[in-house]
Amino acid sequence: MPSSLNACLKTSFLALAALGVAIGGPVLAEDAKPDMPALKKEAMGAIKGLVGNLKKELKAAMKNGGPVNAIEVCNTVAPSIAATQSTAHKLTIRRTAIKFRNPDNAPDDFERAAMESFIADIAAGKDAKTLQRAEIVKTSEGETFRFVKAIPMGEKPCVVCHGGNIKPEVKAEIEKRYPDDKAVGFKPGELRGAFSISKKL
Repeated sequence: MPSSLNACLKTSFLALAALGVAIGGPVLAEDAKPDMPALKKEAMGAIKGLVGNLKKELKAAMKNGGPVNAIEVCNTVAPSIAATQSTAHKLTIRRTAIKFRNPDNAPDDFERAAMESFIADIAAGKDAKTLQRAEIVKTSEGETFRFVKAIPMGEKPCVVCHGGNIKPEVKAEIEKRYPDDKAVGFKPGELRGAFSISKKL
């Protein structure tokens, strides 16, 4: 083959390869790695939306009917707010806790491990507000982005329903809705629970 023709074919092949084309099929680029900063930002956006809307509903409930009315919001309204945020951000967001009130909020292994590490961090002097864990988990269905952010126990109105000195009428309403409630006896600054995000990649 003439050297000029050989050089021409070689140049054409390199040009096609640069465009992602090759004889016999496409040139496969290295798999793109998940953009963790972007995923974390998206997760925080969903959490912000959930917290903002839930606080608004709880504040209105407390104003109109006191703590007993607020329990109704947590029981019926909070799940719909979480569902709305999940759809808006194309992920799944929920609340969980080691000492949970609603059985539907019981933690899976990843969430429990994250919260146990948060408890150790708080005992070591770290601020619960800053604690989070992000990881790409491989499953049989592919990769999933997992993000868990600590929910610290606050002052009022949190202690009204989750503290160690709950009024009888509030306690009665909690026991009526959540017979197996474990989410009591918390002190401000302790780990109350966590927001949990899952997003299939």
